[in-house]
Amino acid sequence: MGIPTLIADNSADTTDLTSVDFTSGIDSTYDEYMFVFTDINPATDDAEFTFQVNATDGADYNDSAITSTAFFAAHKEDDSDTTFTYTTDFDAAQSTSFIPLAYNIGNGADESLAGVFHLFNPSNTTYVKHFYSRTISLKSNDYPTDYYASGYINDTTAVDDIRFKMDSGNFDGLIQMYGIA
Repeated sequence: MGIPTLIADNSADTTDLTSVDFTSGIDSTYDEYMFVFTDINPATDDAEFTFQVNATDGADYNDSAITSTAFFAAHKEDDSDTTFTYTTDFDAAQSTSFIPLAYNIGNGADESLAGVFHLFNPSNTTYVKHFYSRTISLKSNDYPTDYYASGYINDTTAVDDIRFKMDSGNFDGLIQMYGIA
């Protein structure tokens, strides 16, 4: 087994969009897909960056139940506070809602998000699909935050669409999709 190779499949350079949908290219070509987020900046302060998927022939991004959990570490800019937290507020149990990948993101020029999201075996029709993400952002209250989320999409139908969006409106930035060979 060699070193995995990244193959750029698709990208979306967003400017004032409500969501970014990847509706082609997620298929059985690769066993793993990685999405890279660069300079994601919400139009509204205190925004959550979220995702949801569609199973094959789905159209509304609410037909696949997701179970997930998250934790984060933060360190306030002025060094007055640090935290490492798991909270049940970020857990999802068979939810068809959008799942947070980061929260309370500030909308200032120095308050953007960067990170990665991995989706495994989306075309598999026998097993559920696993995912994990890691995002780094500056929260609206001056806390740089390292946010980890993971879970599974409880659907044995192939997943072929994914949507990324803010919970509060438009955003700018770059999202790239890679297949890992």
